[in-house]
Amino acid sequence: MTDDRPAEIERRRFLQALGVSAGVAATGANTAIASEHDGDTLPMTYELPELSHEYDALEPYIDERIMELHHSAHHQAYVDGANEALERVAEMRDEDDFEGLRAAKRDFSFHLSGHVNHTVFWENMSPDGGGEPGGALADRIDESFGSFDAFRAEFSEAANQVQPVGWAMLFYEPVADGLVIGQVESQNDLVHQDATPLLALDVWEHAYYLQYENRRDEYVEEWWNVVDWEDVAERCRAAGRRADTH
Repeated sequence: MTDDRPAEIERRRFLQALGVSAGVAATGANTAIASEHDGDTLPMTYELPELSHEYDALEPYIDERIMELHHSAHHQAYVDGANEALERVAEMRDEDDFEGLRAAKRDFSFHLSGHVNHTVFWENMSPDGGGEPGGALADRIDESFGSFDAFRAEFSEAANQVQPVGWAMLFYEPVADGLVIGQVESQNDLVHQDATPLLALDVWEHAYYLQYENRRDEYVEEWWNVVDWEDVAERCRAAGRRADTH
């Protein structure tokens, strides 16, 4: 028999990192299933995760004020939006009246994606980051892109060419058991449904405009100085282990 305990441990760690407080199961980083709402208990809720460092820790590459607003205001808004959408759906379920369900589901998808994407983004960065990855992650990157320089060039261009706003991401793609760079327009992934984000770069204007104004390319270039490759490598290992248990 296959021992599923490592995969379950990774799943729980992932959910804890997202600030999920109750009743949720996740696949990769893109979906969530709510527990039943009986009218007496609240549906599951999400919480803003704490950062592992102070707001000024990523300076001079990312300004303290940007980090404070981005985390405490913009990310909080996604958390609040996801919770509000869940409450609306729970009320519809209690009243057996599902008018407006489509809009509520779309709101939930948008805000939960924003919450997940930002959580990965924060954990991908460290004041001790930068440089290049080593070990198995470096080998994976070489296999998928030819070299680290080729990977970095493609990722940077993906970030610079996102229109109008969104994300550049490195994903683990389980069907081919490889890495792929994707773009996210707004919060909508333009990649295979089951792919798992390993590295996320926010190129919404609120992520850089106070410091870099309209120079997105400069922001992207400086961001490489804070990438935490150990975090990316651990995400890659965990995604591979999850794929092996399916």
